[in-house]
This record gives sequence, C-alpha cells and structure tokens, in this order.
Amino acid sequence: MISRALSVGQCRIKLTERIKVFMNTFVFVIIITAIAGVVGTGLGGVLGVLFTRNSEKIVSLLLSFAGGVMLCIVCLDLLSDALNQVPGSVGHVFFVIAMTAVGFGIIYLLNAVIDRRTNPQVKHIDKDHPKTADQLSELIHSNHYEEHKKEYEQTKEQKSRRRLFVAGLVMAFAIALHNFPEGMVIGASYASDELNGGIGGLAIAIVIGLHNVPEGMAVSVPLVAGGMNKIKAALITAVTGAPTVLGAMLGYFLGTLSPVSLALSLSFASGAMLYVVFGELIPEAILMWRSKVPAFAMLAGLLVGILILYI
Repeated sequence: MISRALSVGQCRIKLTERIKVFMNTFVFVIIITAIAGVVGTGLGGVLGVLFTRNSEKIVSLLLSFAGGVMLCIVCLDLLSDALNQVPGSVGHVFFVIAMTAVGFGIIYLLNAVIDRRTNPQVKHIDKDHPKTADQLSELIHSNHYEEHKKEYEQTKEQKSRRRLFVAGLVMAFAIALHNFPEGMVIGASYASDELNGGIGGLAIAIVIGLHNVPEGMAVSVPLVAGGMNKIKAALITAVTGAPTVLGAMLGYFLGTLSPVSLALSLSFASGAMLYVVFGELIPEAILMWRSKVPAFAMLAGLLVGILILYI
C-alpha cells in the first residue's frame, strides 16, 4: 500500500511538473508569436505609411522575397519534421500528403468564398479581371470596404452602415486567413522542439516576423490610399497580426498531444502556408510588377531561408 501510494504521488508530481512546463512554454510561445505577428506586421505598417510612393514595386519585391523564404521553411523544415514523426511508415507519408492538401484546400476555399461574395460589388472588377489580386487593395479586400464607405458617406442610411460594418469584418477575416496559418507554423514548430529537441521554433518565429513586414505594408498602403489617417492605419495594421497568436495556440496545443497530432499540425499549417505563397503572394507580386525581377527576389528569399535553417 505504501509503495502504491508513493507511486501515485510520484505520478501526480510528474504530471504537475509536465503541466507547469507546458504552461511556461505555452506562454513563451504566445509572447514570441505576438512579437512576430503584431510587431512584425506593425513595422510593415509603419514602413507602408512612410513610403507610399512607388510602394507597389517595393512591396512586390518584398512579397516575392517573403514567399521564397516561406517556401524554403515549409519544404525543408516543416514537412521534413512532419514526415520524421513516424519514420519508415508508408501510411504516414500519405497522411502528411493528405493533411497538407487539406490545409491548402481549406484556405483556398475560404478565400474563394470571400472573392465570390465581394468582387461583384467592386466596380473595376469584371469578367476580364485577373482571377487573383493585382493591387494591394485586393489582397485585403480594402477595395470592397472603400466601395461601401463611399456608399455610406453619400446616403448615411442605416442599411449602408450595416454593409460598411460587414465589409470591415470581411476585410479583417481576409487578413486573418493570411496570419492564422503563420501562427500555426510557429506553434507547431515549438511543439516539435519540445518532443524532438532543437531550437527550430525560434528560427521559424524570426522568419515569420520578417515575412510579416511586407504583409504589413500590403495592409497599410491601401488603407492610407483610401484616405485613412496614417497613425490609425499603422495601428490597425499592427492589430491585424493578432490572429497569428490564435494560430500559434492551436498549433502548439495539437502538436504536443502526440507525434501523429504533431504531424497533423505541421502538415496542415504547411498546406495553408503553401496556398498563401502560391495562391496569393507570388501571383500578386508578379501582377503588381509585371517583370522578371520578382523571380530573382523569390530566389534570394529561398537562399536566405536555407541560411537561416542551416547556419
């Protein structure tokens, strides 16, 4: 009886210690992600309001560079970690492939729903318009918000006020779709560090923070162009990085449950980020500056990503 009581007590102590370690790391992940998400995006917002002239070419290069960095991180780090959770298992490989496709598909469908609902309400978007964003305002749907803002200023009706509010929510949701999977990437990376050892989570957080700078510019520039006060635009841009924290919380929680759940978290986040890169960042960057230059910026980002991972 005494030995059983001791073993139960030891189990409780170990469980308490594990919970304490989990909570300490969890809080640390939230703080790091907040810095990467809110501070990184906010810095981009400040740069966007300061350098509005010829900003589309600058943002085009920065988005291409960020896309290259993220492509490197996803393929050489996240997916590699996901595949290594159950080495040698053919079924596990197909599981990772399936969850990557699911992450890609869900973000694509959510973006497609937003585009389908909002594009017909924007005057310059018609059947001949590119199927992806070729202006900064289209990336975050601030063009849709501006249409309803004009409508409200002209009519001052309650109906137009509701439409303006809904347009603001749509814009916030569109931005969150970019930032949420970034947070999952950070959270899942820290979970991988906890299960397998390493400091990859910190490197990923730094990369995401740098990646958020051009995205912050992509948010603030159209807001200022639409007539918003520069300080207000910069503050709103910083706040848009908040969904990154929510993504990190989910990614870390799923990642610490088991190796399989970690593979799920890493794969889903990778798929979501691959859509952001291939479906949004790169097409938009090329359409914003129709030249070969963004391709070189993407290559530079890819090479920098390798340096970050292996040095």
